[in-house]
Amino acid sequence: MNEEMTPDYMTGTPNTVCADARRQFSRIGLMFLVGTALIYGVQFGASAIANAINPDLLSSTSYALLIVMIPMYVIAMPIMALLIKRIPAVTLPKKHMTFGQWLIAFLMCYGAMYVSNYTGLILTQLISILKGSPVTNTMLEVATSSNLWVNLFIMVLCAPVAEELIFRKLLIDRLAQYGEGVAVLFSGLMFGLFHGNLNQFVYAFVLGLCFGFIYVKTGNIRYTIGLHMLVNFLGSVLGVAILKWLGDDFLSIASDPAGMMSYMTGNFGKLIVYFIYIFLLLGVAIAGIILFIVNLKKIRFLPGMNTLPKGKRFSTTVLNVGMALYMIVWIVIIIVQLFQ
Repeated sequence: MNEEMTPDYMTGTPNTVCADARRQFSRIGLMFLVGTALIYGVQFGASAIANAINPDLLSSTSYALLIVMIPMYVIAMPIMALLIKRIPAVTLPKKHMTFGQWLIAFLMCYGAMYVSNYTGLILTQLISILKGSPVTNTMLEVATSSNLWVNLFIMVLCAPVAEELIFRKLLIDRLAQYGEGVAVLFSGLMFGLFHGNLNQFVYAFVLGLCFGFIYVKTGNIRYTIGLHMLVNFLGSVLGVAILKWLGDDFLSIASDPAGMMSYMTGNFGKLIVYFIYIFLLLGVAIAGIILFIVNLKKIRFLPGMNTLPKGKRFSTTVLNVGMALYMIVWIVIIIVQLFQ
């Protein structure tokens, strides 16, 4: 059900607006929490069935990835989307984005992701030092050990479409009435938490903010799906393809001067290609950071038709049953992952 808010709702008193908003945020949080349970349920069920049929299937990273991710995208997330659609929403006005504007948006998104990714790496490194053992970057291990075609299918085709529809379109359409800033913030925060580990949370949160801003200003989910696909392709397919081309032992000897010198004698051409790729991405990131700084003053969030009063925004949006439970569950998952 995709309903427009009634005039009486839109012109309520501050207390009425806060009460209605608290119910709206709680319903959204609960639906996303149910979606989380569905995802874990179908993934556990698919793994159990695969293990019963042939235990060796799960020993292959590529097969294991397909076994747990396809049921998520085919069963759990569609049901999750249907549940979310039962919550009333508003329709955002659609605005056109030229290819040049889209390209600038990509550069800015990539620059923001580059900085936030290193911020996340620094945080996890500090935690590694404090706990005395490394924090496992599960997604990196999966991406580098699975088949490139599987990465392309799951991370470049399936993930961007499903995640943008749920965390941008369905979520923002139901929160935009409280102001663009609120909608974008929760789109980024809930998206970041959904990744379930600190390595990805920081940059997923920042990317979620960027994608959310683009969607709330254009009302067109195709733009953010395209950006999401391109970002994932550069990291999960092209980057992994180059690392595999360099050889399985490249990462292990990258910090060893003697080992690197030995590697260079027979792989100088490969290293040239690798460094060209690295410097190209660095150039893209620097260009994006500069564009972000230059355009920072242009970033404006319009108020919603049900703007929440100052002093009550946190208690209204977060301190409700559904949203609080969603956040607590995912924060616990992230903490557990840090200390595995």
